[in-house]
Amino acid sequence: MDDVKYVAHMFEQTLDQLKGINEGVTAIREELAQVPKRGEFDELKEDVKVVKASVRSLSAQVHDHEMRIGRLETA
Repeated sequence: MDDVKYVAHMFEQTLDQLKGINEGVTAIREELAQVPKRGEFDELKEDVKVVKASVRSLSAQVHDHEMRIGRLETA
């Protein structure tokens, strides 16, 4: 009879450990679901390229305007 109680006790401990493992795996899955996918990063890269090109263009235009204003002020 003691053997049966021991096996039952070990079974309960194993079940508790498996429940803990299952909770950990579930938490990891939930966190991974929130991680951005590769496609989202690729989209972001393209958006950043567009923003950089716009900033360069705007910077060139501002520089050109500054040069023209400087020439007008000295004239």
